[in-house]
Amino acid sequence: MKKVIFTLALAMGFTVAAYSQDYTSAIGLRLGYPTSVSYKHFISEQGAIEAFAGFRSYAFYNWFNIGATYQHHSPISSVDGLSWFAGGGLSAFFWNYDDNFVGDGSTSIGILGALGLDYKFDSAPVNLSLDWLPIFFVNGYGSGFGGGYGALSVRYVLK
Repeated sequence: MKKVIFTLALAMGFTVAAYSQDYTSAIGLRLGYPTSVSYKHFISEQGAIEAFAGFRSYAFYNWFNIGATYQHHSPISSVDGLSWFAGGGLSAFFWNYDDNFVGDGSTSIGILGALGLDYKFDSAPVNLSLDWLPIFFVNGYGSGFGGGYGALSVRYVLK
């Protein structure tokens, strides 16, 4: 039994070690809350940094946010080009209010989690990513757990 477990563990280790993402960098849009420009770059076989900046506007306020996450990717072996990822990062929100009930503006800093799926099409320079970024606001508007936001990202893969 020990030999079977050792053989399975060794095979799984080679599968993960042999994994290499199908692209190095990609740029595009995060179609979510808020809509953002996204740039993703792999810094190692399984590690990627994603930076994003977005804008959202409502009747009485709007905000601009910037952020970045580190993502650790692991392949889903049953589908070529598909991986899941988990990680974390930071985000800053710059709020501006147009009503008389609240001050002129505010800045919030948030600690992000990251959980999602990443897919690179084999026959096209396109990457899709679906993620959820739970957030904990350290200060400012929305202090405390914010529930996070998710997005579908569509990116062009850079050579």
